[in-house]
Amino acid sequence: MSSHTVPDFDTFFAGQPREHLLAAIDLALLEDGPDLTSDAVFGPVDRLAAQIVAKQQTLVAGLPIAPLVMERCAALLESPVVGGWTWTPHTADGDELPSGFIAADIEGPARLVLKAERVILNFVCHLSGIANLTRRYTRELDGTSTRLLDTRKTLPGLRFPEKYAVLVGGGQNHRRTLAEMLMLKDNHIDAAGSITAAVAALRAAYAPCPPIEVECRTLDEVREAVACTVDRIMLDNMDLALLRESLTVVPPGIETEASGGITLETLRQLAEASPHGPDFVSVGRLTHSAPVADFSMRIRKA
Repeated sequence: MSSHTVPDFDTFFAGQPREHLLAAIDLALLEDGPDLTSDAVFGPVDRLAAQIVAKQQTLVAGLPIAPLVMERCAALLESPVVGGWTWTPHTADGDELPSGFIAADIEGPARLVLKAERVILNFVCHLSGIANLTRRYTRELDGTSTRLLDTRKTLPGLRFPEKYAVLVGGGQNHRRTLAEMLMLKDNHIDAAGSITAAVAALRAAYAPCPPIEVECRTLDEVREAVACTVDRIMLDNMDLALLRESLTVVPPGIETEASGGITLETLRQLAEASPHGPDFVSVGRLTHSAPVADFSMRIRKA
């Protein structure tokens, strides 16, 4: 079972996140087009029973997406079917499943079950893989005060599901959209001429001004960001020695975030670089390089 608070699925996927999730489901179903094979082999009244089975030890994430896929698939199905469908989960997101565990049962029209099968598995396998990798990173941080963040390096259209999976694995979300925090990166700073000028432009544009994070590459840039009293400083692609030195010049009122090329092998060293931080480490590979978890769907006649 999970050892941290798992986000409530319906709360996370409210408003814009839900709209994006449903759009992603619809697109996945439309990508498949008509299921000519199932339409020929099965008639409208034929029914199937299916089990979603974990084929490895794994966290589960994204399981509540399955009934949403069934709902959308039923609405978009190109061929007629008779009767409804049922969904019976046997676990919850954040639970760790042994290999062979039956995560859920589905029963319904054969054409519907088979059209939805791969879309359901694609979501559950992908999101569970992200949760698994996130859990490995968070375990490396056990006993430290450093918190794990994701990034915006997500697959197009899957920003919210992937960030949800990070939360299931025990990580935290960095900004979900560009509007949640003002973030000055190297391109902004180079174009503005300096960190000071870029920060001044932000504060002149917004009242009240949202939180500001500044990406710093050198010790001089860290000192300049500190002088601007920004909310958070990202220590970008710094080696351990430079990271340690940078942390010594950042006062307690400013958060610090280490980022860039962080692996499971280097994570602990970075987290213990200073008694005072970094407060966060952000890792892009949580979403862009997580190996998928192995789930299958076992199907039989109902």
